[in-house]
Amino acid sequence: MVVLNRIYTRTGDDGSTALGSGERRAKYDLRVSAYGTVDETNAAIGVARLATQAEPALADIDAVLARIQNDLFDLGADLSVPDTGEPLGYEPLRIVAAQVDGIERDIDRLNAPLKPLRSFVLPAGTPAAAHLHVARTVCRRAERLVVELSRTEGEIVSPAAVKYLNRLSDLLFVMSRAANARAEGQMGGDVLWVPAAGRGG
Repeated sequence: MVVLNRIYTRTGDDGSTALGSGERRAKYDLRVSAYGTVDETNAAIGVARLATQAEPALADIDAVLARIQNDLFDLGADLSVPDTGEPLGYEPLRIVAAQVDGIERDIDRLNAPLKPLRSFVLPAGTPAAAHLHVARTVCRRAERLVVELSRTEGEIVSPAAVKYLNRLSDLLFVMSRAANARAEGQMGGDVLWVPAAGRGG
């Protein structure tokens, strides 16, 4: 059980923070940056949900996003407790393959009715689509940091954690396309990249 009855502790005033294991590291430590950016991804999804909750046609997408937000807390917990092989006295929370599989099923379901892409799409369209694109790019940044962490000597990151972020960015992309495809009126559909369109003429 988590109990938060004090918001400030002053323990981080020296520029350090505690990992889930109790170990203290600098706030700019790569592991801290990795799970901090996972948290940022979660916040971006929370903003996207303001748009998905406002559109009845996106109720299924919003329900998936709610699950994803909980998964991202799991991922943050996973990353905040390094796997050192030393006993912790408890079983740390880890991302598991079933969570990755769930995202893949969501991608397949949402992508099935979409038209095949023959061009790159701009991060634009409906409010929901635009916010989902922002969440996607933050997720990609989190993925880059987690991959870098996994390749840092002395640091261990589970393959499932890396896969989860990779699949999540794909899911957010497909969700943005679905949000645009389901939009009514002239706003519907992908906003396609037009190469060299800004060169004038």
